[in-house]
Amino acid sequence: MTRGSPSSAPALDRIRVGSAPDSWGVWFPDDPAQVPWQRFLDEVSRAGYSWIELGPYGYLPTDPARLTDEVTARGLRVSAGTVFTSLHRGPAVWDETWEHVSRVAELTRAVGGEHLVVIPSFWRDDRTAALIEPPELTAEQWRHLASGTERLGREVRERHGLRIAVHPHADTHIDTEEHVTRFLDATDPDVVDLCLDTGHYAYCGGDSVRLIETYGERLGYLHLKQVDPEILDGVVRDGTPFGPAVRQGVMCEPPHGVPELGPVLTAAQGLGIDLFAIVEQDMYPCPPDQPFPIAERTRRFLRSCGA
Repeated sequence: MTRGSPSSAPALDRIRVGSAPDSWGVWFPDDPAQVPWQRFLDEVSRAGYSWIELGPYGYLPTDPARLTDEVTARGLRVSAGTVFTSLHRGPAVWDETWEHVSRVAELTRAVGGEHLVVIPSFWRDDRTAALIEPPELTAEQWRHLASGTERLGREVRERHGLRIAVHPHADTHIDTEEHVTRFLDATDPDVVDLCLDTGHYAYCGGDSVRLIETYGERLGYLHLKQVDPEILDGVVRDGTPFGPAVRQGVMCEPPHGVPELGPVLTAAQGLGIDLFAIVEQDMYPCPPDQPFPIAERTRRFLRSCGA
């Protein structure tokens, strides 16, 4: 049996599977190394997905009416938008943060999305490895991060009707099991959900199934991704920053990496809630013909898991 692909998997009827521009090598609003947005939409639909994320703001059309038409014409729906924040820096960054967040939240809501994925800012440059700031937060910065994220969750919910889901990410201050659990313990579950990215959590040494079993009440969103353990060993040994690690292929096509996604999906199903599970295979940059066949195979694999 192929690792992670059960021969007779139960139906995961609470899991809504989708994909994202990231799985097509899209990291920036505009970059000649990336596929045009029209091709992404065409291919994500052809690959068998029903849900998408917006990706970096400005990659897809930002006019709600046009975006709705383009998405609907391909049989797609939007699950979430994504923002990067630096809330650990305190109240001084709030106005700038809110200007960006509100713009993305407004578009997300206008096209039917329900969630806003919030990613902490990087502590080192993902291309040069230069330190932007220390990798460990001070006690005061942790307080700013917790209080600022709670404020963001309340404002986004009250003004735009969305829930935020904070995404632990490699080379950010919310990455390892220690940091993730510290963040969850410090924030109000009523306004701050967790977006568990299985690949990033494994990249940073975490166990996704254990996190779901321990903090399941906090899980509001799921990203599906796998890590190549052999490449990861070299990344950890050499202290390679995330961007170059991606170019080395550290995030690999399921089911060839870790964690096994079948047990993750089964644990998520066991929570008894409707949950988006969005495929995000980091591979920037990549040849334009590479993403589609991977996306098709990944969708077939997830169906074999019952999703």
